[in-house]
Amino acid sequence: MFAGSRHCPHCGAAAVDAAKAELSILKCPRCKIDMASIGLGAEQMRECETCGGLWLEVAAFEKICASREEQSAVLGGASHAPESHATTNEARIQYVPCPQCGQLMNRINFARCSGVFVDVCKGHGTWFDMQELSTIIQFIRDGGFEVSRQREKMELEHERQQLREEQYSAANRELMHSHYSAPEERIGGLSAASGLLKFLID
Repeated sequence: MFAGSRHCPHCGAAAVDAAKAELSILKCPRCKIDMASIGLGAEQMRECETCGGLWLEVAAFEKICASREEQSAVLGGASHAPESHATTNEARIQYVPCPQCGQLMNRINFARCSGVFVDVCKGHGTWFDMQELSTIIQFIRDGGFEVSRQREKMELEHERQQLREEQYSAANRELMHSHYSAPEERIGGLSAASGLLKFLID
């Protein structure tokens, strides 16, 4: 965001006086230049004026995810981000370091189903390339978290069903082994079963 701007050029939200949202200076993980301290709504964050990326610390992003008021402040009157933006970003995958600790961040698909891949340092914050934050907020407001929760419930139920089937198979194998521990007993058991089947058929 450039000096004197009254609105964020990337998301359209009204700007807060930077003096009220002063944060320590950190380098942009992509451009390696100092990021500016800005405020959107009640939250403080850092922005790279070259690439338009945003760095949000953990607490600030959690508040935005939980509060519709904060989401509205960030979205402002901005239009939806272009549909092709996630694909474009994925075409140039590049792992970037956390601005605070310098360790390479993990790239994750936000909520596992949003299609927006962000760079996350669990201890410090999240890096959003241009338009990613507003796209994620729109995803949340469109019910994306509920879709993600439903998908996780289905996956968990599928895993539980597989576990039950595996336990059932293991119990059957153990039962067969305990009943016919010696080779002669196993052969005798199979012969008896074969004889019973022949009797029933005849």
